[in-house]
Formats: sequence, structure tokens, C-alpha cells
Amino acid sequence: MKIGKSTYIRRRAKLKQDIGSGLLLFLGNDEVGMNYADNTYRFRQDSTFLYFFGLDYAGLAAVIDIDADVEIIFGHELTIDDIVWMGTQPTLKEKAATVGVAKTMQMAALKGYIDKALSKRQPIHFLPPYRGDHKVWLWELLGIEPRAQADKASVPFIKAIVSQRNYKDEEEIRLIEESVDLSTEMHLAAYRTVRPGVHESQVAAAVEEVACRHGNALAFPTIATVQGHVLHNHGFIHDLKEGDIFLLDAGAETKSHYAGDLSSSMPVGERFSERQETIYNIHLASFQAAVEKLQLGVPFREAHIAAATKIAEGMKALGLMKGDPAEAAETGAYALFFPCGLGHMVGLDVHNMENLGEQYVGYADDQVKSKQFGFKSLRLARPLEAGFVFTVEPGIYFIPELIDKWQAEHLFEDFICYDKLGPWRSFTGLRNELNYVMTKDGARLLGTIKKPMSLEEVYAAKSSSI
Repeated sequence: MKIGKSTYIRRRAKLKQDIGSGLLLFLGNDEVGMNYADNTYRFRQDSTFLYFFGLDYAGLAAVIDIDADVEIIFGHELTIDDIVWMGTQPTLKEKAATVGVAKTMQMAALKGYIDKALSKRQPIHFLPPYRGDHKVWLWELLGIEPRAQADKASVPFIKAIVSQRNYKDEEEIRLIEESVDLSTEMHLAAYRTVRPGVHESQVAAAVEEVACRHGNALAFPTIATVQGHVLHNHGFIHDLKEGDIFLLDAGAETKSHYAGDLSSSMPVGERFSERQETIYNIHLASFQAAVEKLQLGVPFREAHIAAATKIAEGMKALGLMKGDPAEAAETGAYALFFPCGLGHMVGLDVHNMENLGEQYVGYADDQVKSKQFGFKSLRLARPLEAGFVFTVEPGIYFIPELIDKWQAEHLFEDFICYDKLGPWRSFTGLRNELNYVMTKDGARLLGTIKKPMSLEEVYAAKSSSI
């Protein structure tokens, strides 16, 4: 399934209407060398460029000149050397026509077009750059030094883009669900592979093979580890042993470039230990508490607080916390065990539009993003609206260095029983993650393939692979 030309035309028309005047500058991505020019990283087009222009080719830029009522794709025609190297591609005009853009120009003309707009004092709207080559490009085009570009990026442009990309239509939701299903297949491959004696890299290979076999890519670097307390552990260096917890965080990006994002925690052997089951069940209770808060108009922050409260309740039952769990959640004491945010928006980016700023994407205009540990990692806090696609991913982690730091600083001693934490320092961590869409009828779980969540489902998935 592909996005149709009429959709791109409609998106650009709304963008022009929302901003009203000026020139909108879109920088597409180019090939980037890993260690020399011809040995490149996998090409990935800029997501905002994809959203409005849909052209998955390197070396493009675009302008929407609202005042002149013209849309232009800038690029290069292939030389014979290009054709020998990459094969034949459509011409620049043919590429532009597929997304409803009539006018094309050679890339060499972009600087002159921008200079002419600047000479007329026409506002140039551009986005905060996240790549070094874009920073140089903006410096050449606009004369703004890289260190000043983020502050001078157009807030109206950012907000207008967010106001479209945050709300997924049925066409986008179907594409995201395809990515979620493929991501689930990746996780099921892990259940079939994880067992004592296997190396982390073998599991990662089995997981990533699923996406590759279908001709798709990864939405983000795979996390496949028995050190689940390291939240973004991309090194595959451990052998799996009986008694370990294996954590997988992996997602697919299908040809549409929409992402899926799932995480799973499973025993390396057939079953968790009794202590591991206890933590896993506390985690499941926190997950369910969060899901019960997913209602239209309810801030996602409340779902985060609900999950944090359940975790604090569970830790109190184990003798690791004390006091009122709800107060522990609101004050941030819970973050010793749950230091990350509950979830984030998903779309063409696995953390959707994070390059445009979490404050604009995940927070309402009247919400201020907290700087407090734990809450500062909450990427989504705003009231939920129909069309939002997001993740729910509570976790429980025992991070020795964090425990030591908080204890040395005497933090939250009214809530945390530091003298009881010694036997838990080596527990590591676990989490699970699912993807949801808000509809007018409430939250709907995305995906037509079931990912194991309950202990019974986890054990059934494990036993079927042995």
C-alpha cells in the first residue's frame, strides 16, 4: 500500500493555509559515507520531506513559495555515471509528477531562488536541522551559523507540521499496523531463539532477519540483551544463561517508512524464577493501570502516573519502598525503578518528530515539560486526541549506579528503603511495549498478531520453541 498523490497535494494545501505567507524550505536527505564517500550508510529520507513530498530519493530539496503560489522540487538529473552505478531512475520531472508537483529546477538554482526571496524580505521558514550536512547547507543558503540555526528555526512551521503529523488518518494507521505486525513477527522470532547457550548476537540476527526477509528495514537499532537495566544497550556481547532475563526492544520500518515499536521480556530458560515472576507481575499491573487511563481528553501524563503508582505499590509490598505510593509517583520517588517515560508518539519516526522538539509534539501549549529526573524523560504528556498513535512501555529496572547515587544524596528517604535494596542490585530490568491508536471510541491496540504479554503467554511462546 502506498500514499496516493491526492494525499500529498492535500497535506501541502493545508500547510500553506495554516502558515499563510512566506517561503517554506524542505531539505531532503542525501547519501552519507560511513568511512569513505562510496561506502554509504543506508539511505533514509527526511520524514517531513516524505510526509509532504513522498519522494524516497537522495539529493532532493523542495520549496513551497506561498506568496507566489508555487511548489518546486530541486534536484539533479542522472548522469551516465549515475546510471552505470545505480541503474535508471525517473527524471526529476517524472518524480515530481507522482506527488502532484508541476515545477522542477536543478539543485544549483536553489541558492538563487532563496537569495531572491531574501532580497524581497520574504520570510524563509526552515526546520531545526539534525544532520551536519543540513547545518552546512543552511549556512550556505541563509548565512546562519550552525550554532544559531535551532533557535532561528520557524516555530509556526514546526507547529503547522506537528498539527498534521500528530493526527493519523486511516491510510496512515493501516501502514503503521503493517509495521506493528512485522515488528511482532520479529519478537516471536526471539521467543523461538532465546535459550541457554545462545549469544545475544544470534538473537539479534534472528530478529533482524525477519525485517530483511520481507524487504524492509529497522525502525531503530535493535536492543537484544540480558542487561535490561541498561536502557539503550546496543552491544551484543553476552552469552545467555539459565536464570537470565532477556530483553528485546525492536521494531520494523516497512517500505512506507512508518514504524512499529515493541519491547518484550522473557526468561532465557523455560520459566522465570519466583522473584522474577513477582517483578514481571508488578510490571503487568502497571501496564494495565496505564492502559485504563487511555481515554479521550485525558492527559497521557496521568497514564504515566498510574503506571508509576502501581510500581510504587509493588515495591512497597516487597519492602523496597514505603509511604503513600500515589505521593511517591507525584513527587518522583518512583523513578529509581522507572526512570524513563511511559511512551511517545509513533509515525514516520519511531519517536515521531522528535527532531522538531518534544515540547511541540508531546505537550499542549499550556504544559511545561518537567526537568525532574524521570518526568523529564516523558516524551508524551498532552491530552489524548483521536488520531494519536503512541506507545505504552512501563518498565522496572534495578540500576546499581543510580541506587548508589540517590542513596549518597539522601534522596527520597521517606519513600525508598535503601537498606533493603542490596539483594536486588543484580536483578537487571524488564519492560514490555505495545502500540495504540486513539479513536473516537477510545484506545485501540494496533496489530493483528498477538505479542505475548501475560506469564502464561510468555511460557507458551517459550515452550513452543523448545
